[in-house]
Amino acid sequence: MIQNICNKNKKQIPVLIDFLKIISEPNRLRIICYLEKNDEQCVCKITEFLALPQNLVSHHLKVLRDFGLLGSRKSGLNVYYLINEVNLNKYQKILNNVLAKRKGDGDDC
Repeated sequence: MIQNICNKNKKQIPVLIDFLKIISEPNRLRIICYLEKNDEQCVCKITEFLALPQNLVSHHLKVLRDFGLLGSRKSGLNVYYLINEVNLNKYQKILNNVLAKRKGDGDDC
């Protein structure tokens, strides 16, 4: 079954691997979950939520933003982050496509 999935989704696999690497870091996943529940938030609120040093939180935010999972805007001295719903939905769809049971696979894993 895995071989069939990989053959059907050859172009999506490398993108999916990068996505999974990024969200598999616990603090990045926590940031995504936090922003899903709390909409747009400034770095100070995210730092407070994670209870991590601001420079480490900023690093994780940059990785998420550079991959396109977050958007940001600056207001005065503060930077606010929010989920990029379009891109997050795109990666979720790729993951669902890869993991979806294909009709005729004949395998019930």
